[in-house]
Amino acid sequence: MSFLEKQFKLQENGTTVRTEIYAGLTTFMTMAYILIVNPSILSASGMDAGALLTATAIASALGTLCMSLFANYPFALAPGMGLNAYFAFTVVLGYGYSWQTALTAVFVEGLIFILLSAVNVREAIFNAIPYNLKKSTSVGIGLFIAFIGLQNAGVIVGNDSTLVGLGNVKSVPVALALIGTLITVWLVVRKVKGALLFGIIITYILGIICQIAGLYVVDPANGVYSLIPSGIVSAPPSIAPGFAKLDFSNIFSLDFAVVVFSFLFVDLFDTLGTLIGVSTKAGFVDKDGKLPKIKGALMADAVATTAGAVLGTSTVTTFVESASGVADGGKTGLTSLTVAVLFLVSLVFSPIISAIPSFATTPALITVGLFMIEQVTDINFKDYTEGFPAFMGILMMVVAYSISEGLVFSVISYVVLKVLSGRSKELNPVIVIIAILFLVKLIIG
Repeated sequence: MSFLEKQFKLQENGTTVRTEIYAGLTTFMTMAYILIVNPSILSASGMDAGALLTATAIASALGTLCMSLFANYPFALAPGMGLNAYFAFTVVLGYGYSWQTALTAVFVEGLIFILLSAVNVREAIFNAIPYNLKKSTSVGIGLFIAFIGLQNAGVIVGNDSTLVGLGNVKSVPVALALIGTLITVWLVVRKVKGALLFGIIITYILGIICQIAGLYVVDPANGVYSLIPSGIVSAPPSIAPGFAKLDFSNIFSLDFAVVVFSFLFVDLFDTLGTLIGVSTKAGFVDKDGKLPKIKGALMADAVATTAGAVLGTSTVTTFVESASGVADGGKTGLTSLTVAVLFLVSLVFSPIISAIPSFATTPALITVGLFMIEQVTDINFKDYTEGFPAFMGILMMVVAYSISEGLVFSVISYVVLKVLSGRSKELNPVIVIIAILFLVKLIIG
C-alpha cells in the first residue's frame, strides 16, 4: 500500500491520485487571486505589501495542510475576503488601532476558536442547523460564487440607479469571460477531467492572444494589466516586516473585546456556512445531516487563524472556492495537500500567478455555481416554515454579499416561523440560542 493510499484512503473514497491533483490545481487556480488581493487590501493599514504576499502564501499553505492532515477533506484555506477589509478599513483606519493590535485581535480570536473546537461547541452549532437550511446554504453559496465571478470579470458592475447592472459585453475581458464560461461548460458536458482547470487555462491563453493581437489594450492607470508574465521566477519577499508583530497593550479594553468578537462572529459563521455548503455538495454530510470529522476541519481553521496572525495576515478561513476542486472530483486531503504545495510554489512563481486575470477564473466560478444550485431540488419548499427560511438564506447571501448574513436571516426566520406556527417542538435549544444571538447582532449592528 502506497503512502498516499494509506494516508488519504483514495480507493475507499472512490478517487485517484490524478483526479485529486487535478482538483487541487483547480481549487488553487480559482483562489490564487488572494495572493494579490489580500496584500492590496491589508497594505492600506500600513503593512508591508511584500511581507503580506509571503505571509498570505505561507498561512494559506499551513492552513490547507492542516485541513489535509486533520480531516482528510479537499478544502482549502486562505485569509478571508471581507475579514481582511474589516481588518484594514474598520479596525485600523476606522477605529484607529494599529495594525499590530488588529493582528493581536486575530490571534486571540484564533485561540478562542481552538478552545471552542476542542470542546465541540462549533460542531454542535453545525449539527443544530436543519437539513433544509444546510441544502439552501449550498445553493446560496453557489449563486454567491457565480456572482463573484461575474463581478470580477466586469460582466456585472455597479449601477447608481439599480445598484448592479450589466457591464460592457463588448469589452475584451467581459467577452472572454463569457466565451470561457461556454467553453468550460462544454468541457463539462464532454466529461473532460479537469474541465474547470482547462477552462481557466484556455481563457487565459485566449487573453494572451488578444493582447498580442492588440485587442486587449494594457492600461495600468485604469487597472488593465499585461497578461504576459514579467518573468518566470523571483525570490519571495521577506516576511520580517509583519512577522510576530503582536501588540497586547490593549487586550483588556472593551473596544478590543468588541473587535475580537466581530472577528469571531464573522469567521465562525462564514466558516460554518462554507463547510455546510461545500461538504453537502461533496456528499460528505451523512443521513443525519452531520459532517464526519468536522472537529478536525474546524480545528484546522482555528490553528490557521492563530498561526496566520503570527505570520502577519488577517483571519484565515475555509474558502468557498474549494467547491471548484470538489466539483472537479476532489474527495480527500490529497486535493488540499496539492493546494498547500502550490501556495508554497507560488512564492517562487509569483510573476506568473500574478499575471492570471480574474476574467480567466470567472468561468470556473460560474460553472461551480451551476453545480451547487442543483441541490435546490432537495429543499422542501411546500412547507413554508422550511421553504421560506431556505429561500431567505439563498436570497440574502447574494444580495447582502455575505454567507454569514444569509445564515442570519435563514436561522431567525426558521425559528420565528416554527414558533408562530405552533411547531416549536421541532426546534432544538442550540438553533434557538443561535437565532437569539443573530437577532441581537441585527439590532446592535
